[in-house]
Amino acid sequence: MSEGDTIHHAAWRIRAVLAGRTPDEILTPHPRHGPDRWPERLAGRAVCEVQARGKHLLVRFEGDLTLHSHLRMTGTWGVYEHGWPWHRAAHKAWLVMRAREWEVVQFDGPVLELVSERRLRSDRRLTELGPDVFGEDFEEALFLRRLRDDDQSRPIGDVLLDQRILAGIGNVWKAEACFAIALDPWRPVGEVSDEQALTVVSFIREYMARDAQAPTGNVVRPSAVYKRAGQPCLRCSSRIRARGQGANNRITYWCPGCQL
Repeated sequence: MSEGDTIHHAAWRIRAVLAGRTPDEILTPHPRHGPDRWPERLAGRAVCEVQARGKHLLVRFEGDLTLHSHLRMTGTWGVYEHGWPWHRAAHKAWLVMRAREWEVVQFDGPVLELVSERRLRSDRRLTELGPDVFGEDFEEALFLRRLRDDDQSRPIGDVLLDQRILAGIGNVWKAEACFAIALDPWRPVGEVSDEQALTVVSFIREYMARDAQAPTGNVVRPSAVYKRAGQPCLRCSSRIRARGQGANNRITYWCPGCQL
């Protein structure tokens, strides 16, 4: 699943190409969007803003219309100079927006919709989001309040994936941030201090900043424990472990030797 840094990076690249411009052409190759008539509805409308909120991406057009995207496990955005090969097959494209020499393409959905600003303001998928872990206006106090209002018996690794508490974190960042500060992802959140919780966030924000602004799109995420089950810990040589966690049984990677 795409995480916050991926979405912020996509928003940064799309913003550079489309913000303040009226797309020359909009195509919806996927059959599910044919009846929606997006090319006709967006014709002549300039892009006002491109925004990332957690794992959601919003492309706002004149006339109070917004393209809302959530990539989940399968989707991706691409920005290409005209004539460059796409990184996925053309039949996987759900949306193509062309402006001058650039093409912005969304592949494989699965959440892609054109909605009014009024509807967007009442969309619980967005209104219930916690503070964006990478947002410029990140509020530590709001994050801590939501953290402490939640069930304090839940493991911190599970809580970090709860988008209502903190938006933008996925499995990679959960595992690597807990490892970086030697925090057991199975520790009940009630036994995690505010300082530890904020240190996890600080680590993620620092590394996400590098990813989100990487000009080539190459991520620089740490890789100390994620998908390294059975291999020796880089810090203490214990064997990395992996096990499902939380209601969604997302795999958690950790070192039992030094994450205490």
